[in-house]
Amino acid sequence: MLYPELFKQLESVRWNMDKDIPWDKFDAAKLTDEQAQTVKMNAITEWSALPATEMFLRDNRGDSDFSAFMSVWFFEEQKHSLVLMEYLRRFRPELLPTEAELHEVRFEFDPAPPLETLMLHFCGEIRLNHWYRRAAEWHSEPVIKAIYETLARDEARHGGAYLRYMKRAMQKFGDEAQAAFAKVGVLMASARRTAQALHPTNLHVNASLFPRDTIQSRLPDPAWLEEWLDKQIQFDAVWENKVVERILHNMSLLMERSFSSVQELNRYRKEITQRLQAAAAAGGAGANPLPA
Repeated sequence: MLYPELFKQLESVRWNMDKDIPWDKFDAAKLTDEQAQTVKMNAITEWSALPATEMFLRDNRGDSDFSAFMSVWFFEEQKHSLVLMEYLRRFRPELLPTEAELHEVRFEFDPAPPLETLMLHFCGEIRLNHWYRRAAEWHSEPVIKAIYETLARDEARHGGAYLRYMKRAMQKFGDEAQAAFAKVGVLMASARRTAQALHPTNLHVNASLFPRDTIQSRLPDPAWLEEWLDKQIQFDAVWENKVVERILHNMSLLMERSFSSVQELNRYRKEITQRLQAAAAAGGAGANPLPA
């Protein structure tokens, strides 16, 4: 089991909200109304770890190890929402999210293949790590800078934990896991070709609620994410390339094969898919081909 070891690792570096956040360094002159509004939106977005955890537990009912790890992930992600709300409570109480605003992002996600969902959230942690690092640079107020730097480190650690479970899945499921990871990796490393930010909170997850079936679509300001990325923290091509490079680097380590571009990863995805299809056609045991 991975859970006991991951629990110890994450417990050893867990930060304390009272002692490790420099609340006494707050400088009101360095926080604009515009910046404070983005803190509110991120606080609500982080609250969506609640429905995501419910999804993980439902779709991984047969995996008690991973489900137990969700206790750690869920705690730390909800803590992210809480520290952002504590910032607002102390310094901009009029912007503190209401319980109704928080509850609005709690809705049921449609069932999805667990391996693809695992890879999706692994990439989401990488992306969020980079978003928060950029947000820390954009802010000039010392306390919120420190908070975003702290959250960025957490997201990186969460990505590392997901990677451990991905390695385990490859040992258990072989080509099926590789195909799922490569498929989602191609999608999540292709953000430059899409009109929307590729992150789990910005993807449609409940067909019956469409178009209000993304986390972002249920925020008080559904358009805030694109504004935050494009015009405020200016998450430009240089930063997007850093995300793509990290995804490709980790895919190279995971698959033990070098991928220097999304195109190379996509070619590998096609190879694995064809291999699965050939095995299925030949009556190969355990083959479960994914769509090409």
